[in-house]
Amino acid sequence: MTAPFPPPACGAHRLRAIFRIALTLLAMFAIAMRPAAAQSILRDAETEALFQDMMDPLLVAAGLKPGQVRVHLLGDRSINAFVAGSQDIYVFSGLIEAADSAEEVQGVLAHELGHVMGGHAIRVNDGAKAATNISLLSLLLGAAAIAAGGGEAGMGIMMAGQQAALGKFLAFSRVQESTADAAGAQYLSKAGISGRGSLAFFKKLQNLEFRYGVKQDDDQAYGRTHPMSGDRIQALREVYVIDPAWEKPADPKIEARFQRIKAKLSGYMAEPERTLRKFPESNTTIPARYARAYAWHKSAYPQKALTEVEGLLATSPNDPYFLELEGQVLLESGRPKEAIPALRRAVSLSRSQPLISATLGHALIATEDPANYAEAEEVLKTAVALDNQNPFAWYQLGIVYANKGDQARAALASAERYSLQGGQSGLALRNAELAMQGLPQGSPDWIRAQDISLVARAEVERERKRR
Repeated sequence: MTAPFPPPACGAHRLRAIFRIALTLLAMFAIAMRPAAAQSILRDAETEALFQDMMDPLLVAAGLKPGQVRVHLLGDRSINAFVAGSQDIYVFSGLIEAADSAEEVQGVLAHELGHVMGGHAIRVNDGAKAATNISLLSLLLGAAAIAAGGGEAGMGIMMAGQQAALGKFLAFSRVQESTADAAGAQYLSKAGISGRGSLAFFKKLQNLEFRYGVKQDDDQAYGRTHPMSGDRIQALREVYVIDPAWEKPADPKIEARFQRIKAKLSGYMAEPERTLRKFPESNTTIPARYARAYAWHKSAYPQKALTEVEGLLATSPNDPYFLELEGQVLLESGRPKEAIPALRRAVSLSRSQPLISATLGHALIATEDPANYAEAEEVLKTAVALDNQNPFAWYQLGIVYANKGDQARAALASAERYSLQGGQSGLALRNAELAMQGLPQGSPDWIRAQDISLVARAEVERERKRR
C-alpha cells in the first residue's frame, strides 16, 4: 500500500532543508548589515588628507562639521563603497581605479553621505526584521500544515514565505538607495560641485551591467538591492542639469591631487609589470613617476624607485609626501639611518602627521641605536595622541617602552595594539591586566588599561558563548 504523503523520515529531511534555506536567508540579512567586514583598510597620509578635503564641503552642505565623517580606503579591487556603523564611509580601491575624476568620487561620497544622514546603516535592521518576521511566520504555518498532513502544501507555504521575505528586504534596500541618491544630489548642489561626475560614474556602472549581461527591464528590478542604473541616471539627470553648479568647472587642485592618488594606488595595488606598461618611462608627469616609484619598490629595485622619487622632489622639494616616500623606500630597503633625514622633514612639513610620524619612529628604532630611542618615543607618543587607531604605531611605542625597562607601559601599548586588531581580544585582555599590575592605581594609564580590560573581557565572553 502506498502512503499518500512522504514517510516521516523523508518529511523530516525536507523540513530540515527548508530550515536551512531560512537560515541562509537570515545570514544574508546579517551580511547586508555588516558588509565587507573582512577587507583590509589601507592607511596613507596623502590619501586620507585628500578624502577629507573632498568630503568636508559635502559635510557642511549636510549641516555637519568638517571632519565629522571619516572616509576609509579598503584594499579591494571591487567597484564599491558603503557605510558602516553610524558615520564611517568605506571606499574600495577598485572604485578609485575605475573613477576618471575627483568629481566622480565626490558623487559617490555624496551618495554615501545620504546613507549616513538617513541613518540607513542602523535602519537596515528594520528591513531585516520585517523580512525575518515574514520568514518565521511562513515556517510556522508551513510546519503546521505538514503536521496536519499537508506535506506539499506546507512546503509551498515555506518556499513562498522565503521568497516574500527576500523580496521585502530587497525592496527596502532599493528605497534606501533612491533616498541616498536624492540626498547626495542636494549635498553636491549646496557644495557647488557639479553632478557631471556623479552621472559619469553611474554610466560606468550601467556599462558594467551591459558587459555582464544584466537585464535592464522592470521584471529584473524585483531581485536587486539597488534600483536599475538607467532609472537612477534618468532621475538624477533631471536634477543635475538645472542645478547652478552643473557647468561649474572642477577644482583643479583637487583634481591634480586625485590623479596623484590614483596613480599612487595603482602602483601599490597592481602588478609591477602592469604599472610599468601603463606608465612608461617616457611619461615624466608626477602621477606617472609616483606609480613607477611604487612599482620599482615592489619589485625590489630600490635604486630605480629612488630615481623616480628624485624626479618628484625636483618638481617639489618640500612636498611631505614625496619625502615620506623617499624615507619609506630607504627604510624598507634596510637603510633606516639614511631614511631619517627625509622622514624628519616630512614630519615637520606635515605638522606631525601621525602616519608619517609613526614611520619616522619605526626608522629611529630600526637603527638599533639607543641614542635614537628618546626621539622615537616623542614622535610615536605624538602619533598615537593624534591617531590612536594605528596598531603599528602602538607596536613601535611598545618596543621603546620595553627597551626602557617600562614593562607596564609596554604591556599597555600592546593592549592598545591588540584591541585594534580583530580576533585578538584574549591578548588585549592579558596585556591590559599586566599593565594594571605595574601602573599606579587610578592614574590615567591605569584607567585606560582598565577600560581595555573591560571591553576585551566582554568580547572574550561573547566569543566563548559562540563556540
